[in-house]
Amino acid sequence: MAKLTTDELIDAFKELTLMELSELVKKFEDTFEVTAAAPVAVAAAGAAGGGEAAAEEEKDSFDVVLTSAGDKKIQVIKEVRGLTNLGLKEAKELVESAPKPVLEGVDKDAANDAKDKLEAAGASVELA
Repeated sequence: MAKLTTDELIDAFKELTLMELSELVKKFEDTFEVTAAAPVAVAAAGAAGGGEAAAEEEKDSFDVVLTSAGDKKIQVIKEVRGLTNLGLKEAKELVESAPKPVLEGVDKDAANDAKDKLEAAGASVELA
C-alpha cells in the first residue's frame, strides 16, 4: 500500500460526513489507545496554573450584560430581539429586568458587536 501524504489525507477527510469522521476518531482512539480530548485538558490545566493575568489574556468567552435600558427602551428592545431569538414579550421582560445577560458565552468580536449595537440604541452594557 502506498504511503499517503498529509495533504492527501486531509483531502480524503474532507469527503467524509460528520458521522463518518466521528467513527474514524473513535476507531483511531481505540486503535492507538489515545484520547482526542487529552490535549485540551492539559492546555486548560496549564492556563489555570498561570495565574489570573494569564487567564484574563486568554479569555475567549464573554457575556453581554444589559445594565440599563436608558431613555430609548423601545430601541433597546428591538436590538435585543435582533441579537437573540427572543420574542417581543421576552425581550421586553429582559430589558425591564436589567441588569440581565443578553448573550452568554460568545466570542470577543460578537460581544463587542452586540455591546456597540446596544449602546447605539441607548443602553448601558458591560462585558463579563
